[in-house]
Amino acid sequence: MNQDLNILQLVLHASLVVKLVMAVLLLVSLASWAVIVAKLVGLRKVRAGNDQFERDFWSGRHVNDLYQQSERNAHLAAPMERIFTAGMREFLKLRERRVGDPGALLDGARRAMRASFQRELDVIESNLSFLATVGSVSPYVGLFGTVWGIMHAFTGLSNLQQVTLSTVAPGIAEALVATAIGLF
Repeated sequence: MNQDLNILQLVLHASLVVKLVMAVLLLVSLASWAVIVAKLVGLRKVRAGNDQFERDFWSGRHVNDLYQQSERNAHLAAPMERIFTAGMREFLKLRERRVGDPGALLDGARRAMRASFQRELDVIESNLSFLATVGSVSPYVGLFGTVWGIMHAFTGLSNLQQVTLSTVAPGIAEALVATAIGLF
């Protein structure tokens, strides 16, 4: 076997277009992993904060005490706590206006909690569209690099009188590296 068929040599000897495709795929892959790690850390923090608030909520403490604590520590609050705070704030605001209908009080609190829930969900789901786009587009970009590399290899082979497997293999292997990087 030819010793020049290692990945590093194939990347270094690839055409400019294939190198650009591999560089773009590598950068997007690194960005994706950064988003994935940030999501994992963020979701663990959300879960821990929500679990703590749920323990506090079901511990038997008065709802007004929980609300006051949530208002004081709003910058540290977990999503579930912020949803509770939004509902409680709306409930108290409507009660201050002397809305007598208990159904109207609860409906207002539910609306506020639904809006807060949607905001929290938007924050948690941020960057998922980036990951979905990268996951669906990267194989095609890698395939483009492969097609370009094979086309480049065959163009170089057209000038040769006798073509053997040893003359075809390096160009094809170079092209397939773009696919491998696209799937990584």
